[in-house]
Amino acid sequence: MDKESIPQPGERLGLLCVVSGPSGAGKTTLCRRLGDADPRMTHSVSCTTRPLREGEIDGRDYHFLDEAEFERRIAGGDFLEYARVHGRLYGTLLSSVTALLLAGEDVVMDLDVQGAGQIRAHTDPLIRRCAFDVFVMPPDPDALRARLSARGTESDPERELRLHNALGEMRHWPQYDYLLLSGDREADFARFSSIIEAERLRVCRMKP
Repeated sequence: MDKESIPQPGERLGLLCVVSGPSGAGKTTLCRRLGDADPRMTHSVSCTTRPLREGEIDGRDYHFLDEAEFERRIAGGDFLEYARVHGRLYGTLLSSVTALLLAGEDVVMDLDVQGAGQIRAHTDPLIRRCAFDVFVMPPDPDALRARLSARGTESDPERELRLHNALGEMRHWPQYDYLLLSGDREADFARFSSIIEAERLRVCRMKP
């Protein structure tokens, strides 16, 4: 066969890596660390109506919107996904993701199970071609409770609500492409990085 007739791989589309897991499982830490360590990866910044916490920066940790502005953007079809979680609205702007994917840039998003389900069911060909998801599972409920307590960012009632919701979220792991059982932080990050590298080699995202 003439080697000139063999299609050669060119640039690829970006990855859309969706990471879920209950509060305290470590998903946000994994996503931010990947974004910091890998120049090819962008950590998507979501919008939220929850209050800004101490040490957070608007535009870096979240885009902080009030309820009226968030609802206006929902009505305008601006969101790739959105959901109400723990009484607050969270969402990802569609335009901010598709531009990166078409440019071959990888995007990692930490989303609750509702948001991940919306992306999994999305009909846009670009999203379907680029997306995969990972569920980060804590070792057990007691370990999750300890992690939530150690954070010290919620009141006792808020922490109990998050733990209650977490147990419900953990039932959704069979819907995901990958399950990462959390343990040692370094081991978690090594396995997470391996998933990303494997997905970058998939032929379906190559541009001939």
